[in-house]
Amino acid sequence: MSKTIAVLSDTHGLLRPEVLDRIAGCDVIIHGGDINKPAILDELKQIAPLYVVRGNNDKEWAEGMPETLTFQIEDVHFFMVHNKKFVPKDLPGIDVVIFGHSHKYFEETIDGRLWLNPGSCGKRRFDQEITFAIMTIDGKAVQVEKIVIPHPKK
Repeated sequence: MSKTIAVLSDTHGLLRPEVLDRIAGCDVIIHGGDINKPAILDELKQIAPLYVVRGNNDKEWAEGMPETLTFQIEDVHFFMVHNKKFVPKDLPGIDVVIFGHSHKYFEETIDGRLWLNPGSCGKRRFDQEITFAIMTIDGKAVQVEKIVIPHPKK
């Protein structure tokens, strides 16, 4: 049975209504860090089970949160870290690497492994897009849809 997964990162204390509307039916939520306040996690946990790592802006309140996380959804094995520079060189058995930090969407399969940064769907930085991803997993098959939240031009 397939699963629908919301992949978020860098919300920086802001859960936009457009994001909440879109992730409402998801089976799982993945958050790549820089949450900035526990209320964000409380709200996400009401929607679906949550996998989360600590970002560089997640301070004292997040001290018990892991900086890296390895987990499995369906037959797909994940490794998650906030900053890509902390991904280990050797990741045996990992199918998908999730990271954040740069606020820039990145999706590329390298040597058979999907690397995904959903970008930032929180506070907008500079003129960057406001993005996240919806992932569908069916067994070992992974599909990713980039979601862009329109923002008013200045």
